Amino acid sequence: MTARGTTLMTLVSTLIAIAGVVLAPGASAASLVEVTGFGDNPGRMRMHVYVPDARPAEPAIVVAMHGCGGSGPGFHSSSEFSSLADRHGFVVIYPSAQQEAGFGKCFDTWSDAAKRRGGGSDPVSIVSMVTYVQQRYGGDPDRVFATGSSSGGMMTNEMLALYPDVFKAGAAFMGVPFHCFANAADFPPGSSRCTGGGGLNRTPQQWGDAVRQAYPGYTGPRPRVQLWHGTADTLVPYSLLQEEIEQWTNVFGLSQTPTSTDTPRPGWNRSRYSDKVEAYSIQGAGHSLPSAGMAAAALEFFGITGTGGPNPPQPGTCGVKAAVTAWNNGLTESITITNTGTTAIDGWSLAFTLPGGQTITSGWNATYSPSAGQVTARNAGHNATIAPNRSVDIGFQATHTGDTAPAAPFTLNGVTCSTG
Repeated sequence: MTARGTTLMTLVSTLIAIAGVVLAPGASAASLVEVTGFGDNPGRMRMHVYVPDARPAEPAIVVAMHGCGGSGPGFHSSSEFSSLADRHGFVVIYPSAQQEAGFGKCFDTWSDAAKRRGGGSDPVSIVSMVTYVQQRYGGDPDRVFATGSSSGGMMTNEMLALYPDVFKAGAAFMGVPFHCFANAADFPPGSSRCTGGGGLNRTPQQWGDAVRQAYPGYTGPRPRVQLWHGTADTLVPYSLLQEEIEQWTNVFGLSQTPTSTDTPRPGWNRSRYSDKVEAYSIQGAGHSLPSAGMAAAALEFFGITGTGGPNPPQPGTCGVKAAVTAWNNGLTESITITNTGTTAIDGWSLAFTLPGGQTITSGWNATYSPSAGQVTARNAGHNATIAPNRSVDIGFQATHTGDTAPAAPFTLNGVTCSTG
């Protein structure tokens, strides 16, 4: 390269850095890029990745999986995840299944290998894709999520069961419970014990045991689960939504009786089971999900965004007070979040920026990620709902290198809060 060319490249790089935009090699917000050689790939899968130009240093990762007969590029084109990635700065992995199952290529949720952690087949390939994105693009290991439609919804439940230490939450559209299919011969819906004849019926304990046996001895936190199904779905029977609910509520030790029900949008009937499981019955919908707005609701559930979901606060309806107590190289910051609106906030995430040199070491009444820079605090189970004119108190302990100012500014579910 000539000296003039080198100078020009240096100038461009400097301008990009000043603008605060991080660029990763090999992908742009305008294109879907295929990745080969991403790691262990026993499922012989193809991988495409969508990496927006503007994103944080440690972006969230969403694995978005197609239905039978589809492909990663096809799901990229037909769903809203990549356009939302441009707005909110997360990376999307689009795997392409390669296993023929009578309906074109489907994700393997039937083989013995696919039902055991580290057993092989498609689940291992998908984890390799996640690891690749973490290493290549700095993906945040504390914000990895799975979603998918039909076969991809089935694989979403699969990944949450097999790799609860990798995935923090999932949104399964038109899926089936983990370990629903006995083998490959049981997969076609017409002759399947799982999906044929109205769907398989087991007890919550049986479904929960299947998940627990997938990773014996695991005692860590389980990923939160969002489930979607159309009431007029006959290909993957609507009755299987109840079986999924029974499976995951049993895993969490919850009752099958919802803690709350509502209709966030016309035709969307939602049941919540604590803050761990939520299920959407879409009135009159067939085997056609996700439809408009559902990807945004999934991202809201994941905590990636606070906008586009069913219950975001309105502008001017939140207030935050922050107080710092500092000593030597440490500090605590107490934060009070107040709902100043007229409707309850049901599920929240509070985003803020820490001053340079501050690093969170522990916190209370919320989960915090990452530990420095642009941080998001997400509600705990006991304080997910903030009633009108009510407040919740959270806080954290941090180290500092001299700057003990409080965090700022604060946005609750994407809405800027007043401070003072």
